[in-house]
Amino acid sequence: MTMIAMFGLMACSSGEGKKEEDKKDEFKYKIDQFADLRVMRYRIPGWEELSLKQKKLIYYLSEAAKAGRDIVFDQNFQYNLAIRETLEEIYKNYQGDRNTEDFKDFMVYLKRIWFSNGIHHHYSTDKIMPDFSEGYFMELARNSKDAEFPVKEDQSTEEFLEWIKAYIFDPEIAAKKIVTDPDKDIVAESATNFYAEDVNQKEVLKFYKKVKDPEDDTPVSYGLNTKIVKENGKIKEEVYKFGSLYGPAIEKIVYWLEKAKKVAENEQQKKGFEALIDYYKTGDLETWDEYNVRWLNDGNAFVDYVNGFIEVYGDPLGMKATWESVVDFKNMEATKRTKIISENAQWFEDNSPVDPRFKKKEVKGVTAKVIKVAQLGGDCYPTTPIGINLPNADWIRKEHGSKSVTMDNITYAYDQVAMQSGFLEEFAASQEEIDRQHKYGSLSDNIHTDMHECIGHASGQLLPGTSSEALQSYSSALEESRADLFALYYMMDPKMVELGLLPELEAAKAQYDGYIRNGLMTQLTRIELGKDIEQAHMRNRQLISKWCYEKGKNDNVIEMFKKDGKTYVMINDYEKLRELLGELLAEVQRIKSEGDYEAGKELVESYGVKVDPALHAEVKERYAKLNLAPYGGFINPDIIPVRENGEIVDVKVEYPDDYVEQMMEYSTDYSFLPVYN
Repeated sequence: MTMIAMFGLMACSSGEGKKEEDKKDEFKYKIDQFADLRVMRYRIPGWEELSLKQKKLIYYLSEAAKAGRDIVFDQNFQYNLAIRETLEEIYKNYQGDRNTEDFKDFMVYLKRIWFSNGIHHHYSTDKIMPDFSEGYFMELARNSKDAEFPVKEDQSTEEFLEWIKAYIFDPEIAAKKIVTDPDKDIVAESATNFYAEDVNQKEVLKFYKKVKDPEDDTPVSYGLNTKIVKENGKIKEEVYKFGSLYGPAIEKIVYWLEKAKKVAENEQQKKGFEALIDYYKTGDLETWDEYNVRWLNDGNAFVDYVNGFIEVYGDPLGMKATWESVVDFKNMEATKRTKIISENAQWFEDNSPVDPRFKKKEVKGVTAKVIKVAQLGGDCYPTTPIGINLPNADWIRKEHGSKSVTMDNITYAYDQVAMQSGFLEEFAASQEEIDRQHKYGSLSDNIHTDMHECIGHASGQLLPGTSSEALQSYSSALEESRADLFALYYMMDPKMVELGLLPELEAAKAQYDGYIRNGLMTQLTRIELGKDIEQAHMRNRQLISKWCYEKGKNDNVIEMFKKDGKTYVMINDYEKLRELLGELLAEVQRIKSEGDYEAGKELVESYGVKVDPALHAEVKERYAKLNLAPYGGFINPDIIPVRENGEIVDVKVEYPDDYVEQMMEYSTDYSFLPVYN
């Protein structure tokens, strides 16, 4: 499970405890902005202190992270690779005037495709429409004489361009990557490429009902690494593995994992690499579970990684996973706080407001750390979470525990970009809120992420016989709500001060201020006017904030008021708000533990989906005046081996600042899949 960054919507600050030199950081973090997106860089502090062996391990894992890039493009939509290659060929070969507004609009479109790993917005999942005409597209293509377009065998170049043009410009074709409307066939109407075009939701659910064993206490994650197709009228799975779907890219990933295995930090990490390699070769989900247990039990390695088909947010049914990777190493000083949290996981579990039937009697294997990211790949690139808690399989979490990370250098980069934005001054309800945010905002954000990942996702248990897929399309929003609620509930607990995690409960108020403001108002800037909320994390945040606002109206717990024609949100009773958060946590945990689909649907649809159109328009207008982009992503540092006589004698880091150059480099060096899979 991942926590998506809210930075730029919730205000950030340098926070308490930052070094004085950090506050004067002159490193250029933001390097590009277009449409509703900004592109940033992140640094890898502490690189020079790493041993050569550790640097080599990070280099090999980073190459593996980049090798899977094409997989997520193809998973997001079946013709993404063809469209991307077509646009890149135009970029490389167009011989006309590149200074026109039309060409600038073409470049914005191409950069948006790169940013979202395809033609659908990475957050809203709506189709990205070009701001240039079909006629101009044809002019671009016809004036790119040396371009090698991905023409099919039975097509002329002109026929290909007419064919691909429809997928780019027709708003009705592949209109939405993920359809969430429960009244629609969310499989047939979603453009995501986990299901063939001739497959529908009813067929998929029927197929998996037959193959699942409801009595299995350790079930594999059915369908996690497959595409559903129909052959001779019968449903079947195509598995992601050697010699099958995505085989060429997977082989490259394994090539680098084999090298990483040779410089593993310990025997447990080496065995983890061996299991992951075996899984990639066979596609066997029992091997995937074996790998996850080995990876989880390796708590001593300084260098760590995520690599695989993991998160299911991109599947309308919440079963099939996109490919992703993160390469990292420990921030030893900051990890002290997550160690405190993990060591007290049982106390948090025992004292939560959840029904005892849904609590774990024994919290096992909960580990947490703060990390420095060295490389991002797949669905974590260029947009990355700020925290991760894995593995996702409920039975593994119950029997073996989980591993949580908070991405310290990523949150710091967001922080630096947001510091001078003017966001707080525009949306905070009082100077008191602003001062509290500047003093404690960064600290409270990081603690919330730690708690969300380390003990939020790791808390609770399913009742015997409850399927982990019972909540279907609402599963992700409810799971993120559960983890957020757990963290928010405990932020205001005196135990946080007793453990030394917070200096005083005033810091928790900073988190409550920002979270409720974001959930009720400021995240709306990410949504097009007239649209509902569809992304799971955004549904989660509005669900929590709106539910607490509505349930606390009689006591005026949260107040929404107008001042000088502008709407503001203010918390009047933090303790009562904490009580409400506890009530909602208990209900969301019950829904998950019992697999109560109807109650989950009612909660999400009632509080997490619909938007007040007047407030929406106001927030969009106020935000636009700040000249901020609501979404952020990153380019990677370049990790470069230094060789002498064929041997790696050092590994250096460089920080490129050209987004287009890195995208074109990746398309040249890491395109291992055929355009049409």
